[in-house]
Amino acid sequence: MATQPSDLERDFNFFEKRRAEWAKVHQGEFVLVHDGKEAGFFPDYETAFRVGLKTFGSGTHFLVQQVCVVEPVFFIY
Repeated sequence: MATQPSDLERDFNFFEKRRAEWAKVHQGEFVLVHDGKEAGFFPDYETAFRVGLKTFGSGTHFLVQQVCVVEPVFFIY
C-alpha cells in the first residue's frame, strides 16, 4: 500500500523539478513554495520565511529553499 506524499514533500518535489531552471536566474536566492506553486524569490531565508508567515499563516505548510544547482553540504564538527 503506497502512502501519499505530504504537502511538504510535494512542495519539495516541485522545487527539485525546477531547481536547474530557477538557478539560471535566481542562483543563491531563496524561493518560497506553497501548494506546488512558486510564491516568490527573496535575497535571504529570513525574508522568505517572514513573507511565508504573513501570506500563508503559521497554521499551514510552506517551503523555503535556497536555489542552487547543487545542494551545498555543511559539516559541523
